[in-house]
Amino acid sequence: MNLDLHSSWLLQPFYPGLTWKKEVQDKSVFLTFDDGPQPGATDFVLETLEHYGFDATFFCIGENVIKHNELFEHITACNPNHRIGNHTHNHPSGFSTSVQDYIENTQKAENQINSKLFRPPYGRITRRQIKAIQHLDFEIIMWSILSCDYMSSINTDHALKRMKQLTKPGSIIVFHDSLKALENLKKLLPAYCEFLAKNGYTSCSL
Repeated sequence: MNLDLHSSWLLQPFYPGLTWKKEVQDKSVFLTFDDGPQPGATDFVLETLEHYGFDATFFCIGENVIKHNELFEHITACNPNHRIGNHTHNHPSGFSTSVQDYIENTQKAENQINSKLFRPPYGRITRRQIKAIQHLDFEIIMWSILSCDYMSSINTDHALKRMKQLTKPGSIIVFHDSLKALENLKKLLPAYCEFLAKNGYTSCSL
């Protein structure tokens, strides 16, 4: 089976209690950025968002918040409408981590990140982990569209075309403010923001 990595529709039936999109009354989408803060990448994202007047949500890694705290504070200082989310302390895969360790990792990140928005690294999370995370009052945010900017082999022209085709009001879109993704991010993010602006969309924070 040829899986479309850009879309989440195949996964959604297996995880019905998670947030895959938002119900909206206008042409709003929700740009999100995983794995930061990271100097260079996060700076580029913030500059691009400011240019278009877009708000976004940043799912940060606890270790990176500690390493780059000034940049972390700058995210909401430069735009109070930006929001922060928890992306665990050091990015473990839920499929290879016990429930207890996964919760401890998330709570360790919570010491640095004051947010009840949570996104599982790699999108990998078990049903038991979901239950435990939700018991701590986190809203688990997944996605409607995955940019795949982290894939070195991706054809960015094809990726951008698919992202445009999949965009609908309420879509949650995942990019990564990481050095690994930066080369593709520089091609995809401005072009996608331009598409949104030209087609009457705006980006809100979650």
